[in-house]
Amino acid sequence: MGRGRQWQDGTAALWIPGRDAPVPLEIAASRGRRRRGLLGRDGIEGAMLLTPCGGVHTFRMRFTIDVAYLDRESTVVDVHTLVPGRLGRPRLRARHVLEAEGGAMAEWGVRRGVRLRVERTE
Repeated sequence: MGRGRQWQDGTAALWIPGRDAPVPLEIAASRGRRRRGLLGRDGIEGAMLLTPCGGVHTFRMRFTIDVAYLDRESTVVDVHTLVPGRLGRPRLRARHVLEAEGGAMAEWGVRRGVRLRVERTE
């Protein structure tokens, strides 16, 4: 993810420093895909990247999610766990939001200051 890059809906691989294998990633770049996000699902295999996005909510969600806020350089600004029915505070420096099932971010090593890399797979 870099400056001036035009994102499109689709799939990608999320590379996290310290991990040998990438995490499967869905990209939600269109207004409709961002609005729907993970609503109506019972879980997700891997993660979803909402872009552009600075904040999320979990109203009508069926499961707890981890949320990582990323800046323009794909560096993690903040990470939080949100249970269903919550409104996450927007982060001013956030350009992208990464969502995954609750507990996944800690397991993967996603924390403040880590720089992530996304590679398109289609």
